[in-house]
Amino acid sequence: MMFFSTRIKKPCSIGYPPKYLPTIQTDLLVIGAGLAGLTVALKVAENRKVIVLAKRELTEAATAWAQGGIVGVLDEKDSYESHVADTLEAGAGLVSEATARYITENSQQAIQWLVDQDVEFTQDPEGPLGLHLTREGGHTHRRIAHAADATGKVIHTALLEKAKAHPNIQLLENWVAIDLITTHNLKDNLNKDYQKSVRKDRCYGVYALNIVRDEVLAITGNDVVVSTGGVGQVYRYTSNPATSTGDGIAMAYRAGCRVGNMEFIQFHPTCLYHPKERSFLITEALRGEGAHLKLPNGYRFMTDHDERLELAPRDIVARSIDYEIKKHGIDYVLLDGTHLGVDFLKKHFPTIYARCLAVGIDITKQGIPVVPAAHYTCGGVITDLHGQTDLPHLYSAGEATYTGLHGANRLASNSLLECVVTGTAAADKILEQDIMPIPEVHPWDDSQFEGDDEQELIALNWDELRSLMWNYVGIVRTTKRLERALHRIELLKQEVQNYFPNFRVNRDLIELRNLIVCAELIVRSALERKESRGLHYCLDYPQTFAMSDPTIITPKR
Repeated sequence: MMFFSTRIKKPCSIGYPPKYLPTIQTDLLVIGAGLAGLTVALKVAENRKVIVLAKRELTEAATAWAQGGIVGVLDEKDSYESHVADTLEAGAGLVSEATARYITENSQQAIQWLVDQDVEFTQDPEGPLGLHLTREGGHTHRRIAHAADATGKVIHTALLEKAKAHPNIQLLENWVAIDLITTHNLKDNLNKDYQKSVRKDRCYGVYALNIVRDEVLAITGNDVVVSTGGVGQVYRYTSNPATSTGDGIAMAYRAGCRVGNMEFIQFHPTCLYHPKERSFLITEALRGEGAHLKLPNGYRFMTDHDERLELAPRDIVARSIDYEIKKHGIDYVLLDGTHLGVDFLKKHFPTIYARCLAVGIDITKQGIPVVPAAHYTCGGVITDLHGQTDLPHLYSAGEATYTGLHGANRLASNSLLECVVTGTAAADKILEQDIMPIPEVHPWDDSQFEGDDEQELIALNWDELRSLMWNYVGIVRTTKRLERALHRIELLKQEVQNYFPNFRVNRDLIELRNLIVCAELIVRSALERKESRGLHYCLDYPQTFAMSDPTIITPKR
């Protein structure tokens, strides 16, 4: 038996079929190494072999960028009903109450599991479970467990350490998923009888590019989990890491899965405005602890927009900031927490204090220049509460999914909770299924490769796509702008389709191809919604209907 060893931390039973290009085999393949993916991996690995793919370094998942915290209904003064009500309110009429209730009722178990994984949350001896709870916009109670202002990084680091030490988990860095392997990718000459017996398409794995060795291999598994995060990089300004290119959503859609509510892109209200820090998020918790939004002249403008002031849901705050910036012709507004005190700011927000100080901003003495930036994808691949997609043996968890929890706007800190709860449910479902033999699949075909002449075109198209999405499909939209965006997206899509078969795949091309798919899904969804609701605000349809449904897009097969 030969072993595939490139950047594998520990030996594993990965063999080369004798007649074909190498195929890596495992029981469970997890695409994405963030909180959702690691949750599934750690829980399934107790009984099965697991491979986790990360398209860059393992530490670069979006989870590590989350500052605020994770929701936990832990305090006796709080209740499941209150959290569900807050989620429904933030979601502007499109939240599935059953989903919200299921995830809420599992919040304490989720946080306890993280504590058991050695996640070091900020402590409070008098708090529930010994944890300090904070409050964020849209919440009526203090229910956010956190690790100072670096919660995501602390959680992600702890789970990565657990995964690295687990004998049944292989962590592969710098592997970029290209396309899911489904029934039509099976080898016809070996599997005719098998294909005749298959009544429905299913997922068998993924074709993935090994960046280090510059080769594409098939990685097969009895089950596949897509946990690749959101689509923030489709916009020019985003709080997301470079990994957030909608890969899982695009791959699942191409494989035949429905997607839902892609028009609802959450713009975080407060991203640091500075030429040296274009994607540094200023956590919601700072406003939750009492910081004020002000114009440069010191006026606290949220008094003109919502009675909840800075604690209004993110869509309202982001739209208010966007309005004030355009109204006054300014580049940013200020988030002022100086009145909270030097010791308080340094203790509770050490990351923000240090990052801002590094660029010449002392948050204990001055307001922080902030602007909205694309932050969270509220829609995604449609799944049930166990993470099952439309394609058998393909699961999805985390930001890549649409479970019905977020509706038209995500309530702060519900995202990390959703990752753990739905990741756990997906793991439970996977472990219920029997392991079946995986048939041989076609190797990746690069026989039509001609050269690398299109690399400059990829860079130009990438830049154009992000610019048109920011300018035409941003916080405030119009039908005309959406139609213009769709027209150009269709041209970009055709260009990529024309040269994709003849161009050696690399990370930029793969991500551009996926971003174009996601951009089209966002715009088509936005054009279908003839109202303004939550994160989707259209000047041509400013009214909000009394009743509304999710926007569902079904791929053509």
